[in-house]
Amino acid sequence: MELGRYLCEVRAGQYWRLDNLRSFDEYLEREFPESRRKAYYLMAIHEHLPKVPKPDLTLVGWSKATELVNVARRDREQFDCATWLHKATELPKEEFRREVEKHLTGQETEPWEIIYFKVYKSQLPVIEQALETAGLMLGNDKSRGYCLEMICADFLAGANLDSGEVKSLTAACPHESGLATPQQAPDVKINS
Repeated sequence: MELGRYLCEVRAGQYWRLDNLRSFDEYLEREFPESRRKAYYLMAIHEHLPKVPKPDLTLVGWSKATELVNVARRDREQFDCATWLHKATELPKEEFRREVEKHLTGQETEPWEIIYFKVYKSQLPVIEQALETAGLMLGNDKSRGYCLEMICADFLAGANLDSGEVKSLTAACPHESGLATPQQAPDVKINS
């Protein structure tokens, strides 16, 4: 957490100019090539949580502290430091993140998970077209995860395993009919 204070001093005093750099961003790129975002998070923690004791911030960690920054920015003088620090200490990270989001938006958020699975390049056009079509039907403001859920729900609503439809469905898929093999198709990640 002390690093945030140091970086704020470097930016405020423009000490990066001593190294003949054009900007503070250039300084961060040189000093923190893989974690520039984290450097900005640490600076925000230092700037927006000055009343929080540093040992307490260290205890909750920088990830939860960035969530505290979001609450402090919104609540300003009404920021209830002790209550939020207690929540950050007691709750697991995802639960704390949901608590912050509920406070900021006024809405309860459902727990979520990122899923990864392998698809073949030959399958991508069908998947993308299905997601795009579902998005148009459901409204463009819907997430790809919601669109995938609705596609799956629609499939399940029409699926009848006793009728033999599974064979006709798999015969229509390029991968199942032998057009693509695992050796020909590299892994592709779809994020929901």
